[in-house]
Amino acid sequence: MSGHTVGEALDQAIAGGTAPQSITVDHDTEFMSRALEDWAFARGVQLDFIRPGKPVDNAYIESSNGRLRDQCLNVQQFTSIEEAKATIEAWRIDYNQRRPHSSLGDLTPNEYAQPGQNSGAEKAAFL
Repeated sequence: MSGHTVGEALDQAIAGGTAPQSITVDHDTEFMSRALEDWAFARGVQLDFIRPGKPVDNAYIESSNGRLRDQCLNVQQFTSIEEAKATIEAWRIDYNQRRPHSSLGDLTPNEYAQPGQNSGAEKAAFL
């Protein structure tokens, strides 16, 4: 992905809402690009880079990526892009809306993100 494509995806993710104060990213080229830097500046978002070689600095996304891989991508065989998109979207909806998470007090991420549920803690949802 290019930095421009990442910015477009982030715009879709925050459509109708507010941009986060910061985004934690690694040192891959799409996150170190001028296009993403411009995107972040225009929206008042701080890009927070993890320490090189320290993926544990971004443990939340690493955990989410691992779950997506283990519970969806590694157990499916896709025959088309459309099938992959539909399957991944169904997994995302299940993960955020139906599946309680012990780390969120046995709430779903959507329930946890509701006002009054998290006492000012970070909102959790898989994009």
